[in-house]
Amino acid sequence: MASTVAGKQRIPKVAKVKNKAPAEVQITAEQLLREAKERELELLPPPPKQKITDAEELNDYKLKKRKGFEDNIRKNRTVISNWIKYAQWEESLKEVQRARSIYERALDVDHRNITLWLKYAEMEMKNRQVNHARNIWDRAITILPRVNQFWYKYTYMEEMLGNIAGCRQVFERWMEWEPEEQAWHSYINFELRYKEVDKSRTLVMVHPEVKNWIKYAHFEEKHGYIARARKVFERAVEFFGEEHINENLYVAFSRFEEKQKEFERVRIIYKYALDRIPKQQAQELFKNYTVFEKRFGDRRGIEDVIVSKRRFQYEEEVKASPHNYDAWFDYLRLVESDTDADTVREVYERAIANIPPIQEKRHWRRYIYLWINYALYEELEVKDPERTRQVFQACLELIPHKKFTFAKIWLLYAQFEIRQKNLQNARRGLGTAIGKCPKNKLFKGYIELELQLREFDRCRKLYEKYLEFSPENCTTWIKFAELETILGDTDRARAIFELAIGQPRLDMPEVLWKSYIDSEIEQEEYENTRGLYKRLLQRTQHVKVWISYGQFELSIDSDDRIQRCRQIYEEANKSMQNCEEKEERLMLLESWRDFEDELGSFANKERVRKLLPEKVKKRRKITAEDGSDAGWEEYYDYIFPEDAANQPNLKLLAMAKMWKKQQQDEDEDEEDDGPLCLSHDYRMTVNIQVINTPV
Repeated sequence: MASTVAGKQRIPKVAKVKNKAPAEVQITAEQLLREAKERELELLPPPPKQKITDAEELNDYKLKKRKGFEDNIRKNRTVISNWIKYAQWEESLKEVQRARSIYERALDVDHRNITLWLKYAEMEMKNRQVNHARNIWDRAITILPRVNQFWYKYTYMEEMLGNIAGCRQVFERWMEWEPEEQAWHSYINFELRYKEVDKSRTLVMVHPEVKNWIKYAHFEEKHGYIARARKVFERAVEFFGEEHINENLYVAFSRFEEKQKEFERVRIIYKYALDRIPKQQAQELFKNYTVFEKRFGDRRGIEDVIVSKRRFQYEEEVKASPHNYDAWFDYLRLVESDTDADTVREVYERAIANIPPIQEKRHWRRYIYLWINYALYEELEVKDPERTRQVFQACLELIPHKKFTFAKIWLLYAQFEIRQKNLQNARRGLGTAIGKCPKNKLFKGYIELELQLREFDRCRKLYEKYLEFSPENCTTWIKFAELETILGDTDRARAIFELAIGQPRLDMPEVLWKSYIDSEIEQEEYENTRGLYKRLLQRTQHVKVWISYGQFELSIDSDDRIQRCRQIYEEANKSMQNCEEKEERLMLLESWRDFEDELGSFANKERVRKLLPEKVKKRRKITAEDGSDAGWEEYYDYIFPEDAANQPNLKLLAMAKMWKKQQQDEDEDEEDDGPLCLSHDYRMTVNIQVINTPV
């Protein structure tokens, strides 16, 4: 128990900090480090100079220094700088064997240290130990063959010693490792220094880059081998091909040929390159080509440069958007004006290969003109009818005729065959078109072709097929009947018209009836014409039919033509009394009035004039789309005499208007006094109320 108490008494008490406030002067870690660094830089007094007077003192000095170096090495063997300092100190004492031993010991520690090998070899070379130096370089390049500095030092040593064969052997060993470009250039320059041009030429191109090919060609040119230099450029162009084409190669090739005064070759090289290099990568090429043409070319050459530039622009456009057919049209227009037929065909083939992805006619409308232009180019420019026929046939096979077709292509193909005097192929093509995909335009074109050939029987058959395909087409019926009329077969024409008007559905029946009536009038078949008018009026009571009927009767040269015409107008007026469209009846009466004014008597004129309606302004409510009241609007209405007789209020309104007019005439003669004016205002108010009273 006592020992426990004694143990507790031995524990020192921790002093309590009374003032925990921060000190006035604060010291940071940065300040501490800065002060420590500054104290390191303080200059210490140099050690005293020691003068060695005898061999014993020298041995003591050597022993002391060696012991210090060995201690440093023992402390940290991996610090190569300690080894190098030790070896250099021994070298300074002419102790080459000891220095060599130190270097060997250091290489055992780190044989991949480049500086160690370099210092070791330099020591041997300084002391003219050539074989030792060769041995060290051989070991270095064997262990570290990718360190170019060893190879450079080794070859330089051999060349300085005059061992040219040994130097070449070292270079050959080096080249087996396929080093960087500068190493090859060093080897080439070595061979050139000793006039070994053939050996320089046979070096393998391990780095086949554009600049190396250009240097190779310049090398041949420099030594006067022009043909060899041109061959190098050609090999380079063939080596890179079109996939890895580079404008610098072609610029150098062109400048080389320009120096040799081969201007045509230069122009061909530029054009070849411009046709294959993308525009954004050929700016320098364009610039050099333009300068060349300005110096050595003519106006045609400068235009070729501009055309080539535009071709590049179009190439970029069509590559970016192959289905932009407008760009293809512009491109084709350019190449057609400036290049040969093979090039144009190639561009056309590339263009038509871009088939629209969707089988809808609106997407094919522009595309189909590529085929048309292609065929026209082959026929008109190249004069190759067989190839033109192939283009047309390929186009017709490509179009999906079950979904849609293009009558223009069929008709152009037929016209082409006719120009080639091959009528059978033209008819066969149009017959195929009508069988696969009948269209109005195809029938019309085929019929027009047979009409020009005066094949009327074929025209009749085509019209029959056409009407079977589209019986509601009034124009076709009319044209068919006109054909029979021209051929003098009026009975067939009349029969065709009868079939036409008997169709249950027609697109323009009024035109068909008019043509039928005009045809009968031309044949002077007036009874038939009257019968047609009567049949037409049974179907429609249109005012224009009545007016036309009346004018027809008036145009006939007969004694009772005026009476017949007046009778028709009377029937028309009686028929249209219950017509809701009062403007049509007004039109009829105006036409009747003009007729009576020209050919009728005074009594007839007055009679027609009494039938004319009165124009009255009225008001009516307007209802909006949502059913709300949108206000009132004014409109004009026509009141015929029989309407006024049936409505007494209209008569009262007319009498009020007459009375108002009479009062206005009287007021113009009276004097302007107060009481009279008051009475006048009162009367006017009454009149207005009477007039505005709704009927």
